[in-house]
Amino acid sequence: MTQIAFIGLGNMGSGMCANLCKAGHDVHAFDLSAEAVKAAAEQGAKPAATLADAVSGAEVIVSMLPAGKHVLSVYFGDDGVASHAAPGTLFLDCSTISVEDAREAASKAEAAGFPMVDAPVSGGTAAADAGTLTFMVGGPDEAFAKAKPILDVMGKNIFHAGGSGNGQAAKIANNMLLGISMIGTCEAFNLAEKLGLDAQTFYDISSTASGQCWSMTSYCPAPGPVPTAPSNRDYKPGFAVAMMLKDLHLAAGAAKAAGAEIALGEMAEKIYEDLDSRGHGGLDFSGVMKDIKRQLD
Repeated sequence: MTQIAFIGLGNMGSGMCANLCKAGHDVHAFDLSAEAVKAAAEQGAKPAATLADAVSGAEVIVSMLPAGKHVLSVYFGDDGVASHAAPGTLFLDCSTISVEDAREAASKAEAAGFPMVDAPVSGGTAAADAGTLTFMVGGPDEAFAKAKPILDVMGKNIFHAGGSGNGQAAKIANNMLLGISMIGTCEAFNLAEKLGLDAQTFYDISSTASGQCWSMTSYCPAPGPVPTAPSNRDYKPGFAVAMMLKDLHLAAGAAKAAGAEIALGEMAEKIYEDLDSRGHGGLDFSGVMKDIKRQLD
C-alpha cells in the first residue's frame, strides 16, 4: 500500500482516483470543488481540506489539472505541493499541458529534490473509470520506474516516451491525429448517407477496409454501429470539443516552436474553434458530425 495524494478530481481524475482506492492504496483527495472531494470520499478516498493536508505523509503526488499554469502553481506556487511534500516524494502529473511547461515543472522539481514525470492520458472518461487508460510518460528512468506501479492501476498501456516533456509531445501529436481522423470519419459517414448507404452498412464495410480507424471502430460518430459511443447519447462527452480544442492549440504552439508543418492539424483546430465559439464546447468532439449534417446553430 502506498500513501498517495490525488489532486484534481474532475471528469478524468475522479475515475483515476477511485481505481487507486480500489487497489488498496491510501489515497488523500483534494480539489477546489467540495462536491468532487465528497464524491471521491464515497469511493474510498480520505478527503483533504487543503493541499498541505493532502500532501502530508504522501509518497506519491498524482495530479490531473486543467492547464500548465495550474500545474506550476499547484506544485511550485506559494504554499504549493513542493513546500509541503517530504524530500524524494514522486510527482506524477497526468495533466495535458505544453511540452515547455512540463519541462519547466520537471526542472523545478529536480532542483527541489523531487523526481517527476509527465504522464498525460488517452482513452477518455470511460477508460478512466475502467482503469484502462493509455499513459504516455516523460521523465528519467528512475522516476518512471517509481511511477509505473501506480500507473498500472489506472491504465492498461504504459509507455515511457523518453525524457521530461516527451509524454506531452506524444499526447499532443496523438490527439492532433485523433481530431483530424474524427473529422474525416464524420465526413465519410455523411457522404455515405448522402449516397444511399445507411450507417451500419458503411461501418460494416469500412471497418474492415482501408478506412478503418479508432474514430470509427471505437468511437463511431454516426449513431448505431458502436453502442457505447457518445453518438448514441446525443453526443454527451466523452471528450468534449473544448478539450480537443485545447489539445489542438497545444499542437499548433508546439509545431510553431519546432518548425513542423501541420496543415491538417490547423484545419482541425479551426473547425473545433468554430464549434466552441458558437457555444458547443461541451459537446463531445465526435459531435462535429451534427455540424456537418447542419443540425447545430
